[in-house]
Amino acid sequence: ISIVNNFHLDANNQIQTKLLLTGASGFVGGFLMREASTRSFLVRIAGRGYLSLTDLPECEQSSGFELLSDADWSQALIRVEVVIHCAARAHIMNEELADPLAEYRKVNVVGTLNLARQAAAAGVKRFIFISSIKVNGESTAPGQRFLASDIPAPEDAYGQSKLEAEQGLLALAQETGMEVVIIRPPLVYGPGVKGNFASMIRLVDKGLPLPLGAIHNRRSLVGIDNLVDLIILCIDHPAAANRIFLAGDGEDLSTTELLRAVGKAMGRPARLMPLPAAFLRCGATLLGKQAVAKRLLGSLQVDISQTCDDLDWKPPFTVEESLRRCFLPGN
Repeated sequence: ISIVNNFHLDANNQIQTKLLLTGASGFVGGFLMREASTRSFLVRIAGRGYLSLTDLPECEQSSGFELLSDADWSQALIRVEVVIHCAARAHIMNEELADPLAEYRKVNVVGTLNLARQAAAAGVKRFIFISSIKVNGESTAPGQRFLASDIPAPEDAYGQSKLEAEQGLLALAQETGMEVVIIRPPLVYGPGVKGNFASMIRLVDKGLPLPLGAIHNRRSLVGIDNLVDLIILCIDHPAAANRIFLAGDGEDLSTTELLRAVGKAMGRPARLMPLPAAFLRCGATLLGKQAVAKRLLGSLQVDISQTCDDLDWKPPFTVEESLRRCFLPGN
C-alpha cells in the first residue's frame, strides 16, 4: 500500500476509503471486518482489547476504547471517512437488573452519541449505525410486515435504547451535516452464531423430537453474509444518506420450515411432531415461558422492498445458501 498526501492507494492507484469499525470482536463486526478488508477498504478497529489481525493486512487496530460517555476517540478518528458502529450492549434475555434501561442507555445511547459527536467534529463523512428491528416492535400481525416508516414501538429496554440512539443520530446529522445511515436487522444467523439460533442448531443436531411440526407463523431473518453486503453497500451509496433501512433475506419462514431447513443444511433431518400451536401456547403459559412461545410461534416479518429499490440491492444469498454456509468445513 502506498501513502500519498495521507490518502491510501490500492494496486490500481484508486483511493481507498478508511473506515473505523467498532464491535469487531462481535458476531456482525467480526464478519464485517474481514469482508471489508477484502474489498479495498482500509479498516481501523477500535475496542477494549486486541484481536489477531495477522491475516488481515488492510486492518489496523486501536485498543483501550470503552463505549462510554467520556471516551476520547480523537486518535482513532484520524483521517477516518466512515464510521461503522456495531458495538453495543447486546440484548440480554431474562434481564435481572433493577433498571435495565439505564444500563442500556449508558452504552447504546450516551456512548454512541459521544462517538458520533466526535466523529462529526473530526470531519467524518458518514456514520453507519447497526440498530435492531426491535425498534419497530416484537411481532407483526398475520399478513403484515414492518416498514422503516412505521411509528417505532419497542417493547423492551434494548429496543428503546436503540430507538433513542437513532433519534439522537438523526438530530446530529441535521445539526452537523454528517450523514447518518441506520440499519435495522432482524435475527442474524451464520457460522458461529450464538443465542437462540445456536440452541436451535444443537437441538436439531441431537436428533431430539421437537413439538414444532405444525407452526404456521412467518419470520424474517438475515444471514450474516447478506447483512454484511448491505452494510458495505451503505458505505458510499449516495441514496443511503440520512435514511433508515430494514435488512433481511427476502424470504420468510415458519418455525417448522426453518427447523427443516436447518436440518437439511446439516444433513440431519429435523424430527418434528405436529402439535397444535394453541396447545403449545397453553403449555408455555403454565411454565412461565410466554416469551419463548412468542418467538417460536408468533410472526415477525420485515419488508425490505424499499431497501432493495432505493439501493438497487438484492440479498446475494438465499436462505438455503446462507444456512448451508453455516456448516461448511472450517466454520
